Amino acid sequence: MASHQGDRYADKTPQEGVVNAAMFADENTNLSPSAKQTYFKDHQILIPDSETKGFSFRKLWAFTGPGFLMSIAYLDPGNIQSDLKSGSTAMYKLLWVLLSATLLGLLMQRLSARLGVVTGLHLAEMCFRQYRKLPRLLVWIMIEVAIIGSDMQEVIGTAIALNLLSNSLIPLWAGVLITAVDTFTFLLLDRYGLRKLELLFGILISVMAIAFGYEYVVVAPNQIEVLKGMFIPWCENCDSRALLQAVGIIGAVIMPHNMYLHSALVKSRDVDRKKPEKVKEANRYFFIEACIALFVSFIINVFVVSVFAHGLYDKTNYQVHNVCVASGNDMADIFPKDNEYVDADLYKGGVFLGCQFGIAAMYIWTIGILAAGQSSTMTGCYSGQFAMEGFLNLQWARWKRVLLTRTVAIVPTFFVAFYSQINDMNDMNDYLNSIMSLQLPFALIPTIAFTSSKAIMGDFANGTLTIIASFLLAAVVIGINTYYVVQLVIDQFSTNYAVIAGVLIFGVFYLLLCLYLFLHMMATLGFCKSFSNSSFVEKYICSSATSNFILSNQSNYSSTSVMALEDSIRHQAGEL
Repeated sequence: MASHQGDRYADKTPQEGVVNAAMFADENTNLSPSAKQTYFKDHQILIPDSETKGFSFRKLWAFTGPGFLMSIAYLDPGNIQSDLKSGSTAMYKLLWVLLSATLLGLLMQRLSARLGVVTGLHLAEMCFRQYRKLPRLLVWIMIEVAIIGSDMQEVIGTAIALNLLSNSLIPLWAGVLITAVDTFTFLLLDRYGLRKLELLFGILISVMAIAFGYEYVVVAPNQIEVLKGMFIPWCENCDSRALLQAVGIIGAVIMPHNMYLHSALVKSRDVDRKKPEKVKEANRYFFIEACIALFVSFIINVFVVSVFAHGLYDKTNYQVHNVCVASGNDMADIFPKDNEYVDADLYKGGVFLGCQFGIAAMYIWTIGILAAGQSSTMTGCYSGQFAMEGFLNLQWARWKRVLLTRTVAIVPTFFVAFYSQINDMNDMNDYLNSIMSLQLPFALIPTIAFTSSKAIMGDFANGTLTIIASFLLAAVVIGINTYYVVQLVIDQFSTNYAVIAGVLIFGVFYLLLCLYLFLHMMATLGFCKSFSNSSFVEKYICSSATSNFILSNQSNYSSTSVMALEDSIRHQAGEL
């Protein structure tokens, strides 16, 4: 059998062999014989042929969609709150951090999209093939925690927006329940096709751009200061609050589950993986689209930071309270009569805009928050379904998976909203940002490992410079976010020894899981051949698929990759 397969692929070049291996993987994404692929298999968007070899707007339009859905994660209510806190805490001085985080996000999104385009498998499906069962399930749990945390932020943002729009007639707990309708809205819209859903996302992003752009024009921040904050990497006279906020920006902008989402969304385009030039073309156009989408999201984030940098920086609660009283706003009491600096959040930010710039500014701000919450809710549903589909090889009906993920997010948020005040909801946002930032290694490390592997990506594997840059940036981001979480725990629970003990126990478990991913990456990339070929790696680190993918000793791995993938699929199907 092996000899026959070897002859079958012996005339293929390495690049063609990897593309064919990817095709085989795409056709066998679900190892369970009775399973059916949930998305994109029968409804892929066709890419038009073009006689010209240069850039084609027609082709770019065909590829446009996945990047904008991905960019929603950069505009969710958690990010918006991080933006306004950044402006009110450090004025324009942290805009360069926002720019840097967005560029880093672009790098990682590029890698995740390339993985989906080249292999025909999204990141969760590749994790199913590469990791042993126990660590794979643990990584899945971590990603689900990130998805649920993001979903809770979206629920909070939507509830706050509804409360402001109704002049507090809709209480927060009722707003949380109303967001449950998003489950059925998502299912209804999804039935009309991906292209129409992408159009809806485009409309929601446009609403955010118009709403927050209106605030930017009305507030009229200093344009020179905006540009200085964006391109001068320094934070003069910044205190510890500003430093912690800078760390929070990175954690809020780069979402771990977003890499899983993007690698799956690119499968919605009909790319001929038998032709390397078509794969290369898809990678190029998806990257251009991601650049445009993240540029739009960055501008919208800049609008929010700048509005509150101009309006709330160095303002005390007493000052803003007086402004609200003078304007006749009956929500003035939300700002206590003290000389503490305003602790800005989504709710207080909207009330302040209404007091300072007219009630229309508050309602327009609220519409922008509502659009952010609704759009990110739907992409969160997609992320949850792709993660479950890939990590567990589980093919539940869509409504079951959406209902499960939404219920897990809505139930705890409902109880917080029912028994707490508005400030508790906003504090919850900060905790959720820190929780999601902890999950980043479980997206960054697999993305870098798989896209850097020649055995998986062939000639489309990352170059040395990209690998080094990815390693360094990932290490910086992980280190920064770990610092942020440690500081948050120290500030909030320094005297609660039970919490500290729990954090330490979790920390040991967390580091061990990160160590497994790191060792697996070293084995997959074959940096140290003696380590990669050791019995320890074979027994404890790599699955059968991983071992077969490590082909660093072979110059032509085309036929071996296909045979290895076939053997791996049969083996894992038997285990299931």
